[in-house]
Amino acid sequence: MTRPRVYKTEAIVLKHINLGEADRILTLYTPNYGKLRVAAKGVRKPKSRLGGHVELLTRSAMLLAQGRNLDIVTQSQTIDSFLPLRSDLWKTSCALYMAELVDSFTEEQDENYPLYRLFIDALHWLESADEGLTLRYFEIHLINYLGYRPQLLWCASCTGPLEPVTNFFSADVGGVLCPSCGHPDPFGRSISVNALKVMRFFQDSDFASASRVRLDRELSLELEHLMRYYLRYLLERDVKSVEFLDLLRQSRSNRGKAGA
Repeated sequence: MTRPRVYKTEAIVLKHINLGEADRILTLYTPNYGKLRVAAKGVRKPKSRLGGHVELLTRSAMLLAQGRNLDIVTQSQTIDSFLPLRSDLWKTSCALYMAELVDSFTEEQDENYPLYRLFIDALHWLESADEGLTLRYFEIHLINYLGYRPQLLWCASCTGPLEPVTNFFSADVGGVLCPSCGHPDPFGRSISVNALKVMRFFQDSDFASASRVRLDRELSLELEHLMRYYLRYLLERDVKSVEFLDLLRQSRSNRGKAGA
C-alpha cells in the first residue's frame, strides 16, 4: 500500500536500536503497510511524549511522517501493552521469540494482514494459555501465511497415503515422507503418529479448538524440534532467541529440582 506524506497506522514494535544520545530506530509491524523501520526522535529523553508508547511489544496507534531515509514517529498512543506478559520473564521471552520470527520472515512494506492478526492474537493467547502449545500453533500458522505450508496429508514425494506409523518430515521437500521415501532423504527427520496428528489438527483448526489438545512433555519436545528444524531450514540460520529460551527453560528446571 502506498503511504501518504503523513499517515496513521496501528503498529506493534518488534525491536528497537538506540541511535545517538536520545533517538531510536524502531522496527514495526503494521496491518496495512507490513514491516516498517522508522525513527523515534528524542524518545529516550525523560520527558519524551512518545516514551512508553513505543516500547518493545507495545501495540499503538501511530502518526508517521515520511522522511528522507526513515519515516518519523510524530505521535503514538498505546492500544495494548500486554501487561500480563511483562510480569513473567518466560512469557516475555516467548513473545520476543515470536517477534523475531515475524521480523526474520518478512520484508519491509510487504503487507500481510493475516500475519499481523495472528501475531496480535498469539500475544493474547500467550497471556493465559500453555506457552509451548501457543508457540507451535503460531509457528504452523505463520509459515502457512508466508507460503511455506508443509504437506502433511500424503507423502510429499510419491503422493501415496501416509500409514499410521513413524514417517519422516523433510524440510527440503516441505512435508512428510512415507518410510520408503523418507529413509533415503538426508533431510528427513522421524515424525511420530501423534506429532503428525497434532500438526494436521493445528493447521486447520482455530486456536480455541487447538488449545484443548493436551501435549505431554515428550510430544511437546518432538513438535518443538520439528518446527525448529523447519524454520531453520527456511531461514538458513538459527533463530537467535531460541538459545536464550533454552537457557531460561534449563534455569527454571534447575530451580524446580532444587525446590523439590
